Amino acid sequence: MSKGATKNGLVEFFTATNGGHSYELTARELLNFAMGGKGGIYGPTAAGSGIDATPQAVMLHNIKQNWPMMVGTAILVPVGFNIASKLLRKPVILPANRMLRSAGLADVKMG
Repeated sequence: MSKGATKNGLVEFFTATNGGHSYELTARELLNFAMGGKGGIYGPTAAGSGIDATPQAVMLHNIKQNWPMMVGTAILVPVGFNIASKLLRKPVILPANRMLRSAGLADVKMG
């Protein structure tokens, strides 16, 4: 989700010391803006892109550009894993439990 709103991964968001390009935001820039600074956003570049020179405008631009990826990450990936685990669970775990039982390990169960 941080990649969609700030164009930085989670690690880069917290550890980057430079601002990157106009649409990348870091924790350092947001803190700078909160303390009364410019937030590392260069006004002429932002104006040339048609956005205000504020972190809110940059994040809104990023969210508008990346909302399909963010929706897919938040909703479709967990649903896909849930469906895959239900489909793959029985054929993989039942034979493994039978093998463990036949090996004399009746108390050990997988899944």
